[in-house]
Amino acid sequence: MTYVADFSRTLLKLPRAIWWYLTELMGDTAYAKYVAHLRAHHPDKDVPTEREYWRARYAEQDANPGARCC
Repeated sequence: MTYVADFSRTLLKLPRAIWWYLTELMGDTAYAKYVAHLRAHHPDKDVPTEREYWRARYAEQDANPGARCC
């Protein structure tokens, strides 16, 4: 009986885990994490708008491509 209950709980958590993985993979939470980091570690700095953040991030990636697939 315990095995069935554990399996059921795991099965119910699966969609949430997949959603988390996909949002992390696509970078959907990157701006929110950046803002949280700024507020926690650099409270004196201004928080950029989301548009400014993505512009700066893409400019940095274009300037320093590093090892990426595309």
